[in-house]
Amino acid sequence: MMKKTLKVLIIEDDPYIRDIIRLYIEKQGYTAVEAQNGEEGLQVYFDESPNFIVLDIMLPEMSGWEVCKEIRRDNLSIPIIMLTGKGESYDKIKGLNLGADDYIVKPFDPNELIARIKAVLRRTNFDEGGVEVIQLPSLSIDMKQFKVSKGEVELILAPKEQELLYFFAKNQNQIFTRQQLLDQLWGYEFDGDPRTVDVHVKRLREKLGDPLKEWSIKTVWGIGYKFEVNFDE
Repeated sequence: MMKKTLKVLIIEDDPYIRDIIRLYIEKQGYTAVEAQNGEEGLQVYFDESPNFIVLDIMLPEMSGWEVCKEIRRDNLSIPIIMLTGKGESYDKIKGLNLGADDYIVKPFDPNELIARIKAVLRRTNFDEGGVEVIQLPSLSIDMKQFKVSKGEVELILAPKEQELLYFFAKNQNQIFTRQQLLDQLWGYEFDGDPRTVDVHVKRLREKLGDPLKEWSIKTVWGIGYKFEVNFDE
């Protein structure tokens, strides 16, 4: 099972917090590898090839923001949860826009972190089999291979962008509010700015390019969004 082979990289400068996270990670049957600063974290990332990253923002040597950027240059699909001591929406949105899949504010209950890790694994289909491949005219979404193609062109999407597109395509012609999308894709405990959804939809539209007649992401003014599919066009 994926749960037994999952390797989690913990990048955290506080040894007490790092030890607690490691203990709870290992209690789940996962493997934990550790780093105490940003530069070391990147080195461990390249040496150990982890499957999941828990990343503190306030790190010595190199900030969590910088580490996240470097990791995303190398790997767009690896799940990342960021740890922050700040509660401002700006910090949360910045992390999500850099490619983080979730965040958690210190101090936190280690059980909550484990719950967040499992939620991200479910949303990214990391620990699930039989992942559906969705085929639409000139659009293919393969969550198992984490691959999206428009026509013959493979698109480079951040994990959350692909999750959002997959969710839309699975729920064609259904209207979702921003809060419903936050609950489905970021988790019901997410208390950030609903504009996070707008940012991800905007970036997704830019990467998809001009919409086709058969499908497009529509804004439903005053409500939210829907993925409109019309095979009669």
